[in-house]
Amino acid sequence: MRPTAPTRAGQADRVVVKKAERRLYLMRGSEPIRTYEIALGFQPIGHKARQGDGKTPEGRYRLDWRNDRSQFYKALHISYPNAQDRHRAHRQGQDPGGLILIHGQGRTSRPTGEQGRDWTHGCIAVSNQDIDEIWSLTMDGLPIDILP
Repeated sequence: MRPTAPTRAGQADRVVVKKAERRLYLMRGSEPIRTYEIALGFQPIGHKARQGDGKTPEGRYRLDWRNDRSQFYKALHISYPNAQDRHRAHRQGQDPGGLILIHGQGRTSRPTGEQGRDWTHGCIAVSNQDIDEIWSLTMDGLPIDILP
């Protein structure tokens, strides 16, 4: 894994997602600087194994590009699948899937929180207000740890 991307003052130096807590943390050192409520894939337990399984991946990835014209308002791409994910899926004769994002709500999405929990196809969804803030406090190359 590459070293942590350089950050500007006030920005996060990594992202941590705790799936069981339905929380995304922007971290600076060992301290969270922001916390957000999230929605996950519609089958949230376990690591993503194949396209269409509704699971959000688990492991260490990178935020590797962003889209400010996403159908989900704004989106940050997560570098899934990595070489291990591709190898595991191909060994089982499966397509690992891809296009895993941290994204806003869009026009047809459900809200995050108790009423709209776990509706994505494997992405991490936040409110549009939250994705604006996450967008401004992160940069491409930032590590993201997605934990069970």
